[in-house]
Amino acid sequence: MPVRVPKVAVLLAAYNGMQWIEEQLASIQGQLDVDVTIYISIDPSTDGTEAWCAAYAEAHPQIFILPDAGKFGGASRNFFRLIRDVDFAPYDFIALADQDDIWHADKLRRATRAIESRQIDSFSSNVTAFWPDGRTHLLDKAQSQVAWDFLFEAAGPGCTYVFNKIFAMALKASVIADWQKVQEVRLHDWYCYAFARSHGYRWFIDPVPTMEYRQHANNQVGANKGLHSLLARYKTIHDGWWFSQVRMIARLIGQGDDPFVSSWLQLRRGQLIRLSFNAWKCRRRWRDKVFFFFVCWVFAFSGNKSE
Repeated sequence: MPVRVPKVAVLLAAYNGMQWIEEQLASIQGQLDVDVTIYISIDPSTDGTEAWCAAYAEAHPQIFILPDAGKFGGASRNFFRLIRDVDFAPYDFIALADQDDIWHADKLRRATRAIESRQIDSFSSNVTAFWPDGRTHLLDKAQSQVAWDFLFEAAGPGCTYVFNKIFAMALKASVIADWQKVQEVRLHDWYCYAFARSHGYRWFIDPVPTMEYRQHANNQVGANKGLHSLLARYKTIHDGWWFSQVRMIARLIGQGDDPFVSSWLQLRRGQLIRLSFNAWKCRRRWRDKVFFFFVCWVFAFSGNKSE
């Protein structure tokens, strides 16, 4: 009797992806020991991505292009559209994919087996960032999870995320129920992780990298490496964007009334200073705990704390 392989729906968000998408699709189609179906949602592009994907899908019956849905203006809204519109019923697992990476051949096999053997609901992993000049760098996101990290960071790049059907259906229901509000969430991977952890779903972050994470000028969110990245992160904090996202996600996932969360949710100066002394349970990596401590103090005195 043939062994049944897991059925995986891969949700791929595309925008001006002609330079890389064919290599990415080949790496997804080459996954070992899984039955893969790919759903592509395309943000209106100027480089012919729509026409190329339509022709490619015609030649590959396991690839489907979602109907045009207008301008998304960012990967997050595109992924939320995929989560809302793709029917998960025929599949055992749901995976997210960017258009420009290269998956290891065993990426989905490793993820689905981990979900089953560890009895978890969601999987993510480390990745190897790579640049056009040949440089590579391991992005290590697999530090131990702490009590409140999900309110302040994602579980790593969303392109590594794989969900079992139970969690995927719950996530879909939350996106549909709060459709207008999630349009303001700028990082879908952060929201997915926050929703999972806040609702008791089990998440494993694999220290083994499962893909090559391409770095280029058009990355919406790239590798947090180097001085330029640090300065960019500081700007989002000083301008109030990061904390506004923290507050929005906390409320969306129903954590606004938790005593710990409500103690700082208004982002008043004294509240932020007290929050800084809880840095150890708000970020996973030691370096980020230190950064978080100083960020709270900087923002406490920045004056950018409006609702």
